[in-house]
Amino acid sequence: MLIDSFPEAVKPFLEYLLYELNRSEKTIVAYGTDLKDFERYLKETDALLDLTKASADNVRNWMVRLMGDNRNSAASVNRKLSSLRSYYRFLLRKGMVKVNPMLKVVGPKKKKPLPSFVREKDMDRLLDGTSFAEGFEGCRDRLILEMFYATGMRLSELIGLDDVDVDFSARQIKVTGKRNKQRLIPFGDELLADMLIYIKVRNETFPEGTDAFFVLKNGKRMYPMSVYGLVKRNLSKVVTLKKRSPHVLRHTFATAMLNDNAELRAVKELLGHESLATTEIYTHATFEELKKVYEQAHPRA
Repeated sequence: MLIDSFPEAVKPFLEYLLYELNRSEKTIVAYGTDLKDFERYLKETDALLDLTKASADNVRNWMVRLMGDNRNSAASVNRKLSSLRSYYRFLLRKGMVKVNPMLKVVGPKKKKPLPSFVREKDMDRLLDGTSFAEGFEGCRDRLILEMFYATGMRLSELIGLDDVDVDFSARQIKVTGKRNKQRLIPFGDELLADMLIYIKVRNETFPEGTDAFFVLKNGKRMYPMSVYGLVKRNLSKVVTLKKRSPHVLRHTFATAMLNDNAELRAVKELLGHESLATTEIYTHATFEELKKVYEQAHPRA
């Protein structure tokens, strides 16, 4: 029988999972294997130790060993700890232990993935070396890509943009971000020229006028998936990143600014971040990029 291959102390718990909670065979094996591994570790530490005598320190030390093994990610260690939590809750209910050692155990934090971004040369290739459709839609699509790259605004901010939000004389755009917080984003000559071309083409296409700055071919305001689709389609021409979304272009803006020595607090304000810690993740991304360049180019790397 499946349960017979596991330690005696574990069997009542596995039977409970199987017969009372109706868990799958795969789940039973996963729980049983985790508990068997932990028991093996306890015996290596002290031959007199067993699962019912384990302390929070025993669990923590096991966790450290698991994390020291490169095959175990934070997610897989947390899954093993979850097995132990369920097991010790069961033992406590049955009166088989007096204290749950897992109450004082905190699992490892998952490593946040660094933000994806497009390299400067690839953005140049996209905006200057890629052909866009003739007429209104091609003009609009190119400007949307440039707007994300030049301002770092969010998808929702771009969609919500109205003509009145763009001040051409002051060269700044007013955007409404999270929790309706407004901020001003400056822009340069290149974006100014391209916006003026787009507005001319748009107004010729829709002479009846529109409040929204960016519109669909039917004249209505764009919606998230329409912008997401065109960004993904166009980024696919120059990069093979897994993520090819508007947010990647926001990451690209931040990374480009920091690579060109922009002050971190200034980038925070431009992005509309509440916390400097959120902006700091881009410094890690730029450092990783520098590390790659070093490893590829330096003779002693």
